[in-house]
Amino acid sequence: MQTSGIRLLNFKKKSKSGKIKQHLNSILKDQNEVIKSLTSQYKNSYKIKNLKKYKNSSNFKVIGMGGSVLGTKTIYDFLGNKIKKNFIFIDNIKNKQRVNKKKKFVNLIVSKSGNTIETIVNANILISPKDNNIFITENKKNYLRILGEKLKADIIDHNNYIGGRYSVLSEVGMLPANLMGLNEKKFKQLNSLIKNKTFFNSLISNVGSTLFFIKKKKFNSIIINYDEQSESLFKWYQQLVAESLGKKSKGLLPIVSNMPKDNHSVMQLYLDGFQNNFFTFFYCNEAHSKKLKSSKILPDLKYLRGKNLSQVTYAQKKATEKVFGKKKIPFRSFEVKKRDEKTLGELFCFFILETILIGKSLNLNPYDQPAVELIKAETKRILT
Repeated sequence: MQTSGIRLLNFKKKSKSGKIKQHLNSILKDQNEVIKSLTSQYKNSYKIKNLKKYKNSSNFKVIGMGGSVLGTKTIYDFLGNKIKKNFIFIDNIKNKQRVNKKKKFVNLIVSKSGNTIETIVNANILISPKDNNIFITENKKNYLRILGEKLKADIIDHNNYIGGRYSVLSEVGMLPANLMGLNEKKFKQLNSLIKNKTFFNSLISNVGSTLFFIKKKKFNSIIINYDEQSESLFKWYQQLVAESLGKKSKGLLPIVSNMPKDNHSVMQLYLDGFQNNFFTFFYCNEAHSKKLKSSKILPDLKYLRGKNLSQVTYAQKKATEKVFGKKKIPFRSFEVKKRDEKTLGELFCFFILETILIGKSLNLNPYDQPAVELIKAETKRILT
């Protein structure tokens, strides 16, 4: 994969790609709503002009669970240097929520079904009478839609055919991106990526390699992440992969390992422990990185003089890759050259298409999540 913003070194393992290409062509031809949301042809259920009344708002709370909030948090964290607004993300039930009650917020309450119990509980506690509210939910008579009508809130229709984990480039992620002051059109990269043979060759190659690892009973997909601002990206990726592929006694376990701190905890196991893992290295070049104070560095470590934090981190990444190579541990490596909407849109497209292709190749439906519905029903039974 090679674009203006991303360089990807593929897994070295080569595998057959004929069926994967057929699946990819079929997916692109069918143009379901998930795939359509990655393109400029997708029609949002809101109008940008209707968001202008929130232009001067500075403080926002995003209340949701899983894919209803993870994609938006990814955008906010990855592109934080471009965003002047303050966003707080409420994505779990906590007894102590640190929210300044004196400030006026715009609340974005997001749930496809409109009946997600954690979202309902958090909305109940955190919505203040002085706040403005936007609800994103299906066009059905669900709990949150009824609540939104009662509060005279803005209600945006959630696309019925896009599940939460795939929703980042639909209303769920693009409406908040607009409120952040970002350009939603720049996220929509599938139109141009279709013309990029290197992108699709990399996509097919990585899917083929992953299928080979699964066949060899390597089920742990470990992310070696060297970019602090991408932690949310890989929490989003974790849900995408686990929820899409974890079915019929199949699937992958995505594990996020944040570097370089994990060099001092789990790296020993990665290098010398059980070998049912494969790895994704991720690094983002920082144009403005803090420099070390050379005058305070002792002679023993004079090689650190003149260096910045990005250079130190990159050296650690390259060193780890070399050791992995010598030990024949399978890995691929992403290097992000530009931190902008276009690059993040390309990453979303790659990971979504990759996950769908793996699912199709394993004869799984990558769009449903039947097992978690059992817990929702049981929780309701216990509380009733």
